[in-house]
Amino acid sequence: MGMFNLTRLSEFILLGLSSQPEDQKPLFALFFIIYLVTLMGNLLIILAIRSDPKLQNPMYFFLSILSFADICYTTVIVPKMLMNFLSETKTIAYAECLTQMYFFLVFGNMDSYLLAVMAIDRYVAICNPFHYVTVMSHRRCVLLLSFSIAFSCLHSLLHVLLVNRLTFCASNVIHHFFCDVSPVLKLSCSSTSISELAAMTEGLASVMAPFVCIIISYLQILIAVLKMPSAAGKHKAFSTCSSHLTVVTLFYGTIIYVYFQPLSSYTVNDRIATIIYTVSTSMLNPFIYSLRNKDMKRGLEKLISRIKSQTDKLSSTESNKIPGP
Repeated sequence: MGMFNLTRLSEFILLGLSSQPEDQKPLFALFFIIYLVTLMGNLLIILAIRSDPKLQNPMYFFLSILSFADICYTTVIVPKMLMNFLSETKTIAYAECLTQMYFFLVFGNMDSYLLAVMAIDRYVAICNPFHYVTVMSHRRCVLLLSFSIAFSCLHSLLHVLLVNRLTFCASNVIHHFFCDVSPVLKLSCSSTSISELAAMTEGLASVMAPFVCIIISYLQILIAVLKMPSAAGKHKAFSTCSSHLTVVTLFYGTIIYVYFQPLSSYTVNDRIATIIYTVSTSMLNPFIYSLRNKDMKRGLEKLISRIKSQTDKLSSTESNKIPGP
């Protein structure tokens, strides 16, 4: 394929996780199960929070938004991946590729900012509990959420527009399972210096700003907890943060590994690491928050028992409608 303008490019080929035909169906089954578990787990978290009056506070409000963002984040990537496992061509249209890239960046950045906002929420709850209600008011929570969404959309738009101006040649094969920025940039035969500069400045700032916010919040929390006189108080404070810290470690650990390296060194190992923060973290979040949080666990138990009772009631009603012999 010779050099040509990007506007003439109709499609890319996604190489995926494996090019071996015998791997495709097992990979399809694995990621289909992961996707179903992700949808069900995060949906249960949202329903439990919305239906339980005891979970109507800022911490769980942001957790429900995080679960919604995780559903969208995974849906941007996995359905197309599943289709490609069963397809021989594994193509993605150029416009579809840029659309996927845009929404992947939007929901990825939303996750990042929501994790930062949740860290601030824990800081206020532990370090300034008497002013928690006024500091984390509904209006302020909505403003924080609006900022997270607006900045994520603008950040994503910038990077997609920069990709859109590039010229491609030699190959249209993306060595990845979705249209991520770095593997797409590697295909360009025109200068990617502006895109790389944007990634290392604005992109780095957009990732590091919430991460630094999380670090500062938890340093303040650590100082406050160490000053607590009772061991029970310390344990309670740490237990309220443990779930969030686990998610932050999974999410940022793999992001730092994948993106804080030169574009030329992007390899197959990065594809495997990307699975952790794009697919695995979204699936694990509901388990982490429900297993390590007593309030969330209780809310889920109440929701499941309510669903079960409604199901039993419907079953008994249907059985009563069936005429006897």
